Amino acid sequence: MKGEIKMVISSIDKLARDKSIEILRKKFRSLAKRIIEGKRPVLVMPKRILSNTIYDEKNKLLLLGPEMQRRSFLDVNEARKFMQTLLMASIIYEALANNEYPTIRDLYYRGKHTIIYRDLHGRTHHENTWDEQRESDSVIRDLEVYLGVLREEMLILSKEKGKVVGNLVIKSGDDTIDLSKMGHGAYSIEPTPDLIEFKDVDAEYVLVVEKDAVFQQLHRHGFWKKQKAILITSAGQPDRATRRFVRRLNEELKLPIYILADADPYGWYIYSVFKIGSITLSYESERLATPSAKFIGVTMTDVFGDEIIRKKIKDLKSIKTISSSTLRKLPRKKPYLTEQERRNYIIKAKPKDIERAIELIGYDVAKACLDNKELIKNKKLKDKIKKKEGLAGYPWFRTPEWIRELCIFFKTLSKLEIEAMASKGLKFLADKYIPEKISVGDWID
Repeated sequence: MKGEIKMVISSIDKLARDKSIEILRKKFRSLAKRIIEGKRPVLVMPKRILSNTIYDEKNKLLLLGPEMQRRSFLDVNEARKFMQTLLMASIIYEALANNEYPTIRDLYYRGKHTIIYRDLHGRTHHENTWDEQRESDSVIRDLEVYLGVLREEMLILSKEKGKVVGNLVIKSGDDTIDLSKMGHGAYSIEPTPDLIEFKDVDAEYVLVVEKDAVFQQLHRHGFWKKQKAILITSAGQPDRATRRFVRRLNEELKLPIYILADADPYGWYIYSVFKIGSITLSYESERLATPSAKFIGVTMTDVFGDEIIRKKIKDLKSIKTISSSTLRKLPRKKPYLTEQERRNYIIKAKPKDIERAIELIGYDVAKACLDNKELIKNKKLKDKIKKKEGLAGYPWFRTPEWIRELCIFFKTLSKLEIEAMASKGLKFLADKYIPEKISVGDWID
C-alpha cells in the first residue's frame, strides 16, 4: 500500500524481546500448572522493604536480603496485589508480543479500569485496578524482582533525563552515533541503555555532573576535549538509565568514574546512589551501582579547609567507630575559596538539610559537631535534631573522610553549590579545580 510505514526492529531489540517473552511464559506457566493441579495460586518473591535491604561492605553495594514474601490469590489481604501483578504481567507480555515500546505511563493507563464484582452476600462493589501511577510503578518493580528481569530489558521506556557528550561512538538500534559530534547539544541517554553497543572510545575517565547547567558550561568550554573525558549529567537525582550507562562505562570500558555534586546532603546522597545503589532499587544495585566511583567535590574541605575541624577533633570522642586520632591523621586540606569568596557564595543550611545530613552520617556526629550556641539560640532546630536521636546513619558514610566533611557541615551549618566554583571563573572550574583534584587523587572513595 502506498505510504505504508514498515516497522523496523533492530536485532538487539529482538533478542531482548524474545528473552523477556520466554521468561514471562516460563514463570506464569508454572503458576497456571499450580491452578490446574488444584493448588493455591501463589507468587513467591523477595521482599522489597527497608528491613530486607543489606549493605555488602566487601563489595560496597546495597543488596536485597534473603526474606521472601508469598502473594496468594485466596488471601483477602493479598488478592488485590496478586491481581495487579498478573494484570501488569499480561499487559507487558502483550506489548512485547506486539513489538511495542510502552512507557511506564502507558502501562499505568492500559491497566487502569474499574472491576465490578459481588461479594458472598450478593453486594455489588466497584474497585479500581490501581488509582495512582506510583501503585502501578510499584507493581512493575515487583515483577522485576519476581522475573529477575529489568524493566529496560522488557523494553519498557521512561522519560529521558541524563545526557552525555565525549569521544565515544555508540550503536543504538541500527544507527551509529558519534557523541563527539553533538554541536552545543548532547546525546540523551536512552531508557534502554543495555541495548546500546560501545563501538569506540578515546577517553581517560568519566565525569558525572549533578547540575545540567554546569554540564552545559563545561561542554561549551570544551572540557571533555581538553581533558579526554566523557562528560555526563544526571540533571539532579539520577534515573535508572543514567546509572546503568555509567556502570557500563566503568565495567566494560574500564573508565574511572568521578562525581561532581553540590556540597550539601542532597549532593552527597546523589553520589551515594551512583556508588552504592538505592534502597528502592536494591534488587538491581549489581547492575546499576558503580562501587569504584569517587566523589571529587564539591567538598566542605574545598570550601573551608580542615583547620576549622582540627580545632574540634579533641571534642569528637563521642563518635562511635572512629577515633579522634584517626581523624587527625587525615591529609591536611587547604580551601579553594578565600574568606571573602566564602562570604559571597556559601548558603545557610536549612533545618531539612541538617535533618538529611543526620540521616546520612548519624546522630552522634551531629551532636559532637554542632555548635551548642547555635542550638541554644534556635530551640526549634534543637527540637528537630533531638527527634533524630539514635539514628546510626548509613555505614558507607561512616568513614573518617565523610565524618570530617559532615562535621564541618554541622559546625558551620553551611552548604555550597557547584556554581560557586564556576563563579570564580569557568576557566578555574574546568582547567584547575576538576583536573587538579583528579590528578592528585583529592577525592573521597
